[in-house]
Amino acid sequence: MTKQQRRATLMDVANAAGVSRALVSIVMRGAPGAAEGTREKVLEAARELGYRADTRARLLRSSRTKLLGLVFSSSQPFHTEIVDAAYAEAAARGYEIALSAVAAGRPEERAIESLLDVGAEALILISSTLSNEELARHARQVPVVSLLRDEVGEEVDSVSSDDHAGIRIAVEHLTNLGHRRIVHVDGGSAVSADHRREAFRAEMLRHGLEPVVVPGGPDEEAGIRAGRNFQAFAPTAVIGFNDRCALGVMEGLRASGLKVPADVSVLGYDDSQFARLSYVQLSSISQDAPLLAAAAVDRAVDRVEGTRPPASVVRMPHLVVRETTAKAATVQTDTASVG
Repeated sequence: MTKQQRRATLMDVANAAGVSRALVSIVMRGAPGAAEGTREKVLEAARELGYRADTRARLLRSSRTKLLGLVFSSSQPFHTEIVDAAYAEAAARGYEIALSAVAAGRPEERAIESLLDVGAEALILISSTLSNEELARHARQVPVVSLLRDEVGEEVDSVSSDDHAGIRIAVEHLTNLGHRRIVHVDGGSAVSADHRREAFRAEMLRHGLEPVVVPGGPDEEAGIRAGRNFQAFAPTAVIGFNDRCALGVMEGLRASGLKVPADVSVLGYDDSQFARLSYVQLSSISQDAPLLAAAAVDRAVDRVEGTRPPASVVRMPHLVVRETTAKAATVQTDTASVG
């Protein structure tokens, strides 16, 4: 690091202001003991040097870092929306967020280790794929909050969205539009995929309809593959595992010469930034990233400060209707019904 790049220190400010380091420390802490003229001179020197208090060093000296470690997937846009919201909530509680991404060649365990190395006092893990035993092992070191995944054992907090309620809302929206041949493109092995898959089957049967599930995944490529293989089912509506999958479905349908929503309605899940793009306008089930982030941060802080035992928080999703769902083009016969 060059001299120009080096971070200004208390001693640098003291030399510039012509006072002692101890006096600069008094001014920067806002403590009594410095004359008003001296205080102004020190503050002016600090501004000119670009001095910033080393909060991390102060917290480390007090054996506290007030850092919440957040693990997310770099390939999932919805995760980044949660990250954005988590920063504001953490700041409101007097904490900072340290990020660590799960990416190709960087497994979740490595992402967690890097956060523990910098002194994270709690971990927030978005869509964790670790076993309950592995989560419990980390929870014995620091509080752990599992975000977007429940059923994580008694030692770990969880904050999630009610997947069954979300799928129920999705199916009801489409059946109210007159759709009877509805397909679900599932999320493969992704977190929450099994919950949404089973919820879809249950809700379709509740409506007296045949539940058709097509193998998919959490990205556009999976949706494209599924969208090109709907001929055998001839659906008039599709529910994607998430928004990325739904966007792929739309592309696959268009490649097959079908129009959305004139021929097939498409409904996503997450209400991510992609769904809101002006040229997409995807109808979607919103999990409300800011509310999920706020709940996760609150759980982490409350656990760090010892005010609450581990608990599970479940939020209710809601429907956002845009331009990719519409009334079924024709009245469908009862041949799609069950029983």
